[in-house]
Formats: sequence, structure tokens, C-alpha cells
Amino acid sequence: MSKETEKQRWQRNFADLLQELRVAQTGVQILFAFLLTLPFSNGFTRTSEFQRDVYIVALLSAAAATAMIISPVAFHRALFRQGRKPELVRFSHTMASGGLAFMLISMVSAVLLITDFVLDRPIAFLLSAITALWFLSFWVFLPFARRSWGEDDIDDDDDDPEAPSGD
Repeated sequence: MSKETEKQRWQRNFADLLQELRVAQTGVQILFAFLLTLPFSNGFTRTSEFQRDVYIVALLSAAAATAMIISPVAFHRALFRQGRKPELVRFSHTMASGGLAFMLISMVSAVLLITDFVLDRPIAFLLSAITALWFLSFWVFLPFARRSWGEDDIDDDDDDPEAPSGD
């Protein structure tokens, strides 16, 4: 089996990132669309000032997540055929991470908004905290814990756009 070149690795890393961003993009776009239509529903006029503030946080963080998750496409267009794939992969990695952080904020804020609307506020805060921990478990704690589980996957370092080249 031939070893991939550094250029091929950067290309593969970029393709992998794009696949990940497609999944995240769908989720954040659905949430963003829901949040955009919410003020036009009949029940929205019954929201409290706190709920409207939470709504604004959810909406703006969904907008930020959308911008960051889609930004690698615009960056790719700007750098197309300039041989700057390593820069593009690093930028895309940063934008994907930031986009996921804003998506987390938006998701938890949306849960807080809805649970505060239908339940007592202390229960809404508790359920939102549990939601945040749930997302953090699968998006942060487990993935980073996995990094120290051993060397059973030799090629894992190749998928990290920040990892130094071993070639």
C-alpha cells in the first residue's frame, strides 16, 4: 500500500471536514429556520421578557453558527487553485469548532426558551443544564477522552489538521 503524500493528506482532511460540516449545517439550518419563524406564531406574544431575551440569544447564536459552518465554502472559493489547502484546512477546522460552540449555545437556549414557556423556571434551568451536559458529553468530553484511549488507530493523527506532518 502506498503512503499518501502530504498534499493528498491535506486534500483528504479537507474532504473529511466538508462531510462533517454538511451534517452540522443541516442541523443548524433547521434550528435557525425554526427560530426565524417563532415570533410569527400566535403564542409568541405570551412570552415574558426573559423568554424574549433567551430567544435573542438562541437566534443570534444560530446565526453565528450558520455563518461559521458555511464560511469554509466561501474561503475555499477565495483560495481556489492557489495551492493553499493547509491554510484552508486549518481555517475550516477553526470555523467548524466555533460553529459547533455557537450551535451548542443555540440548542441549549432553545431548550431553555421552550421549557421556560411550558414549565416552571427552576425546572427549565435544570433541564437546560442537563441538555448542555448531554451535548458537551458527546461533542467535547467523549471525543477528547478518546484521544487518550490508546494507539489502536494509527492514522488518527492524520485527521487532525493541527497535527504536525510526519512525512
